[in-house]
Amino acid sequence: MAIVLEYFLVMRMYDTVIFDLDGTLLNTLNDLYQSCNMALMQFGYPPRTYEEIQQFVGHGIKNLIYRALPMNQKEALEAVYEAFLTIYEKHQLDTTRPYPNILELLEQLSQRKIKMAIVSNKIDSAAKTIAAAFFLQYPMMVIGETLKLKRKPAPDMLLEALSKLSSQKQTTLFVGDSETDIETAKNAQIDVCAVTWGFRSEALLKAEHPQYLISHPLELLKIIDGRHLN
Repeated sequence: MAIVLEYFLVMRMYDTVIFDLDGTLLNTLNDLYQSCNMALMQFGYPPRTYEEIQQFVGHGIKNLIYRALPMNQKEALEAVYEAFLTIYEKHQLDTTRPYPNILELLEQLSQRKIKMAIVSNKIDSAAKTIAAAFFLQYPMMVIGETLKLKRKPAPDMLLEALSKLSSQKQTTLFVGDSETDIETAKNAQIDVCAVTWGFRSEALLKAEHPQYLISHPLELLKIIDGRHLN
């Protein structure tokens, strides 16, 4: 009986993990904050606080700029957005780093032969550049925002990743730090694990009822191995 029980304890529930990027694998907030404010001030608009930018991110860069602009200056969106893209290209790696234990997590998943990908509302070129700077040693496809696919919370990018990985919904887990990520997984009809070390509060994430909620990256391994009771 002990042998049978042990088998079920280590039986893997998921063979594919798809990650959000900003706030999940990488702490990109300071570079986004600095770049956004440089773009705003270039046009004479007041800067936003760190906490405001933290709440604005997660819905794509254009939405970040729109929300950061003063209420009566939304018509400047395109100009400020273009300025941001130029600034961020130069500063996107200034302080951005993986969260603690993320590299160890990816190494463990790689050793388990888990298929991995990144799906992000960050512009595709920026997502690929930043991911390559930190995760080049891991075989992770990266899908960022393009004109071809609707961004999260639409399921399109997530379903595209599943298709390219030849993975099934029932054995795929999406990992993200925001309500947008949880909604995306629900729309794609796959399980989701929310993480508390990113850009949103634990209370907000709990209110969205993800299948799993973790506070440390290596806890994800218990879920993958079927040892997490949630």
